[in-house]
Amino acid sequence: MTRSASVERNTLETQISVTLDLDGQGKGRFDTGVPFLEHMLDQVARHGLIDLDISARGDLHIDAHHTVEDLGITLGQAFAKAVGDKKGIRRYGHAYVPLDEALSRVVIDLSGRPGLEMPVDFRRSMIGEFDVDLFHEFFQGFVNHALVTLHIDCIRGSNAHHIAETIFKAFGRALRMALEEDPRLAGVIPSTKGSL
Repeated sequence: MTRSASVERNTLETQISVTLDLDGQGKGRFDTGVPFLEHMLDQVARHGLIDLDISARGDLHIDAHHTVEDLGITLGQAFAKAVGDKKGIRRYGHAYVPLDEALSRVVIDLSGRPGLEMPVDFRRSMIGEFDVDLFHEFFQGFVNHALVTLHIDCIRGSNAHHIAETIFKAFGRALRMALEEDPRLAGVIPSTKGSL
């Protein structure tokens, strides 16, 4: 079974195209006009073994807010479309990732219910030209449309770049775990409700 999808989202503010393969090799191709987010999405692809092909045109002359938020939304839509009925998968995933002084933890449940907890305090407001507030907007857009529960914590860290990178790497690793087939659950939806 191929777990892949393509989604386009076109608004007056953004035009976005996302193609993903959840059983990929970690290849990423990005053309969004937001270089730091592309760097972070590359971490998700590589560490999640998800092939991602993402392009976006947005109103960057204003700021990156609409583009980043809509990228999260469109990625979430593609994820929900690709993941299928969730039979035989682990459903839950978690990862701890360090980078020098920073350590982050991401826990995900492919629950069918959107929820985001992200009490991460960055010590500065910008990483280069990227506004760190937009990380929350990205993940909120993703969970709302992927229909997952996502907890993101930075356990320690002082360098904002390191914190962001550990979060996105851990996000990729947690996704990879949650999406893995569980041989003991072959053909079974991992829920007492019988559906997710």
